[in-house]
Amino acid sequence: MSKAQRMRQAFQQMVLGPEIIKMFVAPDALGAKIAQRNGADAVFAAGYATAAADLALPDRGIADFGMMLEKCRQIVNAIDIPVFADADTGYGDLENVTRTVASYEQIGAAGIFLEDQTWPKRCGHMANKAVEPTAVLEAKLRRAVATRKHDDFLIMARTDARAVYDLDEAIARSKRYQAAGADLIFIEAPRSRAELQQIRAAFPDTPLMANMIEGGQTPLTATAELKQLGFRIVVYPTAMTYATAYAEEHLVQTMIKSGTTAGFADRMMTFDHFNHFIGLEDVNAREALYSPEKMRAELAKRA
Repeated sequence: MSKAQRMRQAFQQMVLGPEIIKMFVAPDALGAKIAQRNGADAVFAAGYATAAADLALPDRGIADFGMMLEKCRQIVNAIDIPVFADADTGYGDLENVTRTVASYEQIGAAGIFLEDQTWPKRCGHMANKAVEPTAVLEAKLRRAVATRKHDDFLIMARTDARAVYDLDEAIARSKRYQAAGADLIFIEAPRSRAELQQIRAAFPDTPLMANMIEGGQTPLTATAELKQLGFRIVVYPTAMTYATAYAEEHLVQTMIKSGTTAGFADRMMTFDHFNHFIGLEDVNAREALYSPEKMRAELAKRA
């Protein structure tokens, strides 16, 4: 069984299982490895973090298909837990949706979400969003389902209609998206616990995702409570990006003020710890296994 098959099956089993999936958006492959090593169930490759890490720009549709796909590929290759992918609006018309679904499935993602914002899209907790007519995403979802080669490559429908209209419209759209073939539902930016409960009541038998953004529209809710409310996935899309930026900002300030990073050393990994963490010993072992000396000795034995 290939790694892609294992990861798709693992993610589907998590979605159908009893525990809520704790998923972090990783800004890069290193962040993804940190998430895996410290207990994350899955990793999400998403636009906000990619735009910030790769371009130092906001999530305003600037990270294009190629950049998003390559970031997801790097993360998939770095870890051994499922990777879910933000595929924005599918990056164009239905033919582009076909390409998007096929590409993410090919690189080993466990699934994607497609959303109904107009392009250029923006973070779901930013102001001044607009959404397409419901029929646009319905058609994209039908194409996505028809394109995927494996039923366990899961497709999530995301709507931003809560911010543009109201929660009733977001729920109505999501029911149509589910009917069009979406396996999972994500209503972005509900504004209260009562709204989270209302979403669950509308989809009692559908796996739902909740999005926990620090400073966003949705109140930060503990994982245990979200599980009690009936959500199957909780994603933390900004936490690693904000923590990284905060630490790096304070590191540079410390060095500029004091002339050394020594005062920040207790907030860093050590040289040896970091090299061990990223697998230096494994690389060295492989290098030694295939050293010129060993290869010459092996060839001499076969002569």
